Amino acid sequence: MTWSYEIKDDGMTVEELLRTEWGLGKKVVHQMRMAKSVKNEKFQEVIWKEPLPAGTILQFDLPPADSPYEPKHDVELPVLFEDDHFIVARKPKGMATHPNEVGQTDTFINAILGHIIRNGGSYGEHVHRLDQGTSGLLMVAKHPVAKNVLDRMLEQKQLVRDYEAVVKGKVHNKSGTIDFPIGRDRHHPTRRMVSQTGQSAVTHYRVLKQMEGKSLLHLTLETGRTHQIRTHLSHIGHPIMGDTLYEGPPTQDGAYHLHAFRMSFIHPFTNEKVVVEDSAR
Repeated sequence: MTWSYEIKDDGMTVEELLRTEWGLGKKVVHQMRMAKSVKNEKFQEVIWKEPLPAGTILQFDLPPADSPYEPKHDVELPVLFEDDHFIVARKPKGMATHPNEVGQTDTFINAILGHIIRNGGSYGEHVHRLDQGTSGLLMVAKHPVAKNVLDRMLEQKQLVRDYEAVVKGKVHNKSGTIDFPIGRDRHHPTRRMVSQTGQSAVTHYRVLKQMEGKSLLHLTLETGRTHQIRTHLSHIGHPIMGDTLYEGPPTQDGAYHLHAFRMSFIHPFTNEKVVVEDSAR
């Protein structure tokens, strides 16, 4: 895995780029140092603590990395964005993000790893998750450095994810913020609930359309707790249509109506803004 990167700030060192700018962990940085993964534009070794002028081109050469998942080659998922570092693809509702038991291969990450291997790669790791019943965009890192960088971006809320949901009832406020901590429901093995002892959780919403007995909402996550949108909407009295786990009215197809339709971020290796939108919703 090889790519080039241009230093933007005068005086930045390789060490600062990796540890501060990209937020890489000690283990990954140590592995890159041992593998001599960073060179100048002439592919010569560089001194990691030497200040570099803006415009310096660095060459990154990572040793191949393998993924722990088994590739599945007979399922082709729609890929909406791909470069040397990331893939953003659509997960259909009803498919798990990753295996939950030994031998399971019918998940999103197995199918995407099959795509990566067919195109000459060897590594794929999901950056975030979608519930099995939620459809939409998921991001996958194609090498360990990208995974490390995206974990930090997700933690620092630099990866913006937008959803649409059809909910029960007429939501009277045109927009708002749902700010309630979320924890496990002690009386149910998979359900979550609003709990003062839970983790901080913030969901922003905007009403897109009012229909008879229901509303179409645009939702943006500020945090990414398990079942966050589903828990929050149920708590304010507007559960997602079909989400019977959270008191939503049943639907004819038995599915609930929550779709991750857009993802936006500043690309950490090109510094370009990337917006990926799924029109199939």
